[in-house]
Amino acid sequence: MHTFSLTSASWRFRDAATKAWFPATVPGCVHTDLLAAGKIDDPFFGTNELQLGWIERKNWEYAAEFNVSNELLQNEVVELVSDGLDTIATVRVNGRTIGESDNMFVSHRWDVKPLLRAGKNQISVLFRSAVEYIENTRTEFTPPKEYCDPVGNSVRIRKQPCQFGWDWGPRLVTAGIWRDLRIEGWNKNRLAHVRITQQHDTDDDGSVILALAAELARPDKSVEIEATCWFEGREVARAKGNKDSLKLKIAEPKLWWPAGQGAQPLYDIVISGRLAGEEVGLIKKKVGLRTIVLDRHADQWGETFQFLVNGRPVFIKGANWIPPHSFVANLQRRDYERDLNAAVEANMNCVRLWGGGIYESEHFYDICDERGLLVWHDFMFACALYPSDRKFLDSVNREAIDQVKRIHHRACLALWCGNNEVPQLNGQYMREKPALRKGYEKLFHKLLPEVVARHDGTTAYWPSSEWRGVWESGHSLGEKSGDSHFWDVWHARHPVKDYEKWAFRFCSEFGMQSYSSSETNATFCPPDDGNIFGPSMENHQKNRLGNQVILDYVSRRYRLPKTQDDLIYLSQINQAYCMQTGVEHYRRLMPRCMGSIYWQLNDCWPVASWSSIEFTGRWKALQFAARRFYAPALICAHVDGDEEATIGNYRRSTIRKMHLYTVYDAPETARGILRWELRHFDGRLLEAAFQSVTLKPRQSVRQRTLDLALPLRDYGRDNLYVALSLAIDGVVMSRQTVFLAPPRFLRLPKGPISCAVKWLSPSEAVLKFRSKVFQHAVEFAAPGCPHNASDNYFDLYPNEAREITLKFNEPVAPRKFQKQLRIRSLTDTFD
Repeated sequence: MHTFSLTSASWRFRDAATKAWFPATVPGCVHTDLLAAGKIDDPFFGTNELQLGWIERKNWEYAAEFNVSNELLQNEVVELVSDGLDTIATVRVNGRTIGESDNMFVSHRWDVKPLLRAGKNQISVLFRSAVEYIENTRTEFTPPKEYCDPVGNSVRIRKQPCQFGWDWGPRLVTAGIWRDLRIEGWNKNRLAHVRITQQHDTDDDGSVILALAAELARPDKSVEIEATCWFEGREVARAKGNKDSLKLKIAEPKLWWPAGQGAQPLYDIVISGRLAGEEVGLIKKKVGLRTIVLDRHADQWGETFQFLVNGRPVFIKGANWIPPHSFVANLQRRDYERDLNAAVEANMNCVRLWGGGIYESEHFYDICDERGLLVWHDFMFACALYPSDRKFLDSVNREAIDQVKRIHHRACLALWCGNNEVPQLNGQYMREKPALRKGYEKLFHKLLPEVVARHDGTTAYWPSSEWRGVWESGHSLGEKSGDSHFWDVWHARHPVKDYEKWAFRFCSEFGMQSYSSSETNATFCPPDDGNIFGPSMENHQKNRLGNQVILDYVSRRYRLPKTQDDLIYLSQINQAYCMQTGVEHYRRLMPRCMGSIYWQLNDCWPVASWSSIEFTGRWKALQFAARRFYAPALICAHVDGDEEATIGNYRRSTIRKMHLYTVYDAPETARGILRWELRHFDGRLLEAAFQSVTLKPRQSVRQRTLDLALPLRDYGRDNLYVALSLAIDGVVMSRQTVFLAPPRFLRLPKGPISCAVKWLSPSEAVLKFRSKVFQHAVEFAAPGCPHNASDNYFDLYPNEAREITLKFNEPVAPRKFQKQLRIRSLTDTFD
């Protein structure tokens, strides 16, 4: 096979209504090309996004010249291959139309041999306005906005939904050649695809058999398929046969596990096809040997919803993933590594690839395979009702086949999910309009599961998130079966303690917004427009009531901040507190609840959002908290009563008892020491005790109950806190501070925090923090010295040192770091 990519050609683009051409990048998109050409200002800066709506109403043409060799033209078949065109595209070669596309998520092959000539050739791709397509196509399908069409009838087109705007993302409806475009020439036949399925424990020796089913461009039983399996540089299996009967037997297999459960060994599979001695294709895959099952069986609470990996139940600890950039074309591995590595560093074992974005690049799946991040994989449908006419369903069928065949072999792939929240947000309307429900079921209960069964055959399919197996709604159903999205905290502004009202089987969405740091905000705010209620910040707050809700929750918990930067800090520690409350509740419920996936891990641009990692890569307080509340060995407390019930009635307190839990999900049993201390904010240690505990995998155990009635009577709730820790082999694995009232009521002492810096190298340092008084949520920052810290936003106990390791992105001068170092705790934010 002869292959060459067209992405290296000298591409140019233009507004199709003009004659002015400009240089272009392929893969790429019109917004980034316009920016590079100096024709628009940075879409992320200030309110620039609002001035760029004209781009989505233009038709854009891309063109290039490329050379074709005589050798290529000697091939029997020469095809133009596209991995992705965004979106309403007409492709021409040497002035002749060869194909069209109206789906961003499908690949294409077009025969171009009759049109090519030796030497110079021309290719052009005309992209019609997606917005005008929407306005003139399927006009009879108009979901009412009150039933959630968040993106203005964009459901009429198969295109990345969040390009049209979301409550965390800008409206930047772009166009372009967003994935690889190449020429392929071949003779006789072509090895098009190989489906790989695994058979475990088929023999007494525990070997694994990989069954390979090859697809050829032309049916031909005389094509011989050969497959070789390599592991760590040595051949471990080889087989030859026809396209339907090839099996590789792998003796003494090394199993792949999610992060925290074991290693992630990957086997290299090389498959080739030969016809009459001539190679007709070569396919290489990396495969992890494992089984993943969505286990739903009857139990005492209803029906389980848990993932079994290699037969072992695994509690899912994760966050939701959105596209890592508003412009998804041509993203590189480094664009994914930062945040996916951060997920693993925060003890996560899963990301949910949300259905309003894209089917991700190979880089995403490579990293998830390598780092042990399971992928709950939505198809790209979110929130709104979708058409179900024959042409639309045919397009979706082709899209689903393309993506399932591309991704199905991945070790990380845990679940195919039909959509995000469509029945949850549109169930009532579908009950009123049976034809819409019938159309919905054609797509999500028939077409997609059939594609998964036919082209994957192993991975489970789930029709929607959330879904409980019935059309009725209500949180109580989520206590019995399926997965739940819980947004009473945030959207309905319920107390944070409401997380603890419901014993969900699996919670796949819940969240709380915060502001990005002032350092990140400075990347998009003009110097004179940084106020959170000003035009720039408002344009980077896409949730209609977002600022009000943040201020509502912050005001329930904290005192009035002195500065806007203090408000940003409070919004972040409030977000961390909210997610900690929810996650610890779900982990305490194990094994009734077997999953917690908060909204959301990352951002696609600098913005106020639910993310735990800012667009610039800076970890919010939540990301550091996630490292603690997702720790394999966790100590946490459940307080009887409600500290928030005291708001508006200062004298009333419902707290009497505190239950101490250990939660453990590492694969091997361990012994630990649980310590608890009741402390006074004036520095006195009032009570203390410790006990040995046995930590068994997948167990949540109430280890002790503290009766606080007498201390509360004698000292008052505003003067007390409880310090908890859990150590294994002398190393503290988990620690936590528990308050008995909202922090705004606490009599927190004020005092300085010292920090001694020990430099291990120009790129690594150890910070030792001390204070004579208790300090809550100690934050340190060093603007201009980007780094990765082992912890931040931590509690500092009186006269107890806390060491934090910093690894800098590049060498830093000690003097510069000391000059930039900023430290504060909660008491520094108010007078």
